[in-house]
Amino acid sequence: MQTECSSEVLEFEGCERRRVVAAFDGGELTSDAGALLLRQADRVLDLSGRVAGCFADHRNQDLVEHSVQAMVCQRIAGIALGYEDLNDHDELRRDPVLGLLSDKLEGKRSDCEALAGKSTLNRLEQGRAGVVDRYHKISHDPAALETLFVDLFLDAYERAPKRITLDLDATDDPLHGTQEGRFFHSYYGHYCYLPLYIFCGRALLAAKLRPSNIDGAAGAKEELERIVGRIRQRWPQVKILVRADSGFAREGLMAWCEAKGVDYLFGLAKNKRLIGEISLDLAAARARFEETGAPARRFKDFSYRTLKSWSRARRVVGKAEHLPQGANPRFVVTSLSRGEHRAKELYEKLYCARGEMENRIKECQLDLFADRTSAATLRANQLRLWFASFAYVLMEGLRRIALHDSVLADATCGTIRLKLLKLAARITVSVRRIKLSMASACPNQNIFALAHRHLRQAAA
Repeated sequence: MQTECSSEVLEFEGCERRRVVAAFDGGELTSDAGALLLRQADRVLDLSGRVAGCFADHRNQDLVEHSVQAMVCQRIAGIALGYEDLNDHDELRRDPVLGLLSDKLEGKRSDCEALAGKSTLNRLEQGRAGVVDRYHKISHDPAALETLFVDLFLDAYERAPKRITLDLDATDDPLHGTQEGRFFHSYYGHYCYLPLYIFCGRALLAAKLRPSNIDGAAGAKEELERIVGRIRQRWPQVKILVRADSGFAREGLMAWCEAKGVDYLFGLAKNKRLIGEISLDLAAARARFEETGAPARRFKDFSYRTLKSWSRARRVVGKAEHLPQGANPRFVVTSLSRGEHRAKELYEKLYCARGEMENRIKECQLDLFADRTSAATLRANQLRLWFASFAYVLMEGLRRIALHDSVLADATCGTIRLKLLKLAARITVSVRRIKLSMASACPNQNIFALAHRHLRQAAA
């Protein structure tokens, strides 16, 4: 937002015999008018209210200017609108559009702004789970926040689906300071955290911040046990498939899935024994490539057991592929039966589809700043990751509820922000109404109106 701060007229080069001048006298303006859609989506999901319910406020309520829910809403909406840093909120606290999101346009006291500044929000982020002292009077419940992601996913369905697929992946979160839990990761080649993400389609079910001096699959079984247990409380008959790359093909995780009736499909790191199993198919693929000049692939379905680490033989599918660069063997291990999924379909249609999860992680970390983990403690950085993750949930809710039959139905969070949220408007506040006057030539006004209609219908 920009307010009237100077009446000085700035002269520019003229155009068609006319003077071109500018001045900071436009009055109440905002560049985030589209946040009204976020406000409506937040009401439909009851997101900020449910997130705030995971916090405990031990402040003297007679002296409180900014409620926990208002601060939570401000933080999540700010991230969704592209304001990644707490410092941004020293200016945003005067923005009437963000005030609308928090239902707070004026401070209770004349010496207070309507919204919280960076220091107040920082105290929210620095709160300790279950600990209250002089400087940390707002605490949060990590278990409740983790459960909320799953509950929001479950609430998005009117009826239980027959089957769902849970995608797991770990990625790097680069660090540039001396944060707690900072380690060098040789694969990524820098100091980083190693967060674990779990998605079901576009729905985010878990975002666990971890140090990088661990195995990529560390803690995955515990996260799945928690998530699957919660899902089966609501949907006891749903079939669940867990899908991930070779970093998760661990005996403990596969054995747990088999014991709990959960199917799995994991990549499998190649070795000499596995390559020997498909050697004839690799030779045939090479011959085909040399004959046609086009990439060739064949598939082989076989039973395999490691020499030491696996407790039993399991179904493995090998892809024998030859490319211009040479042989490209790949393998997956699964609990799915041959009658259910043939080898080619299993690999090409079911396993390769997990690559879509990488786009969701990019949305979280690039569009919504989940990698902004610059606080000193791992605890505070985990809470920052959760705020960014809830911003993703809010944007995904907007996309799912309001944009499902528009050209933005498959747009990324960054594109939605650019086309629908970053809209300039003049704000007029009167006794009876608050009006945002947006540009008459706005190119996406039809999509905006459609999204508004869908959100009003969902709220009805």
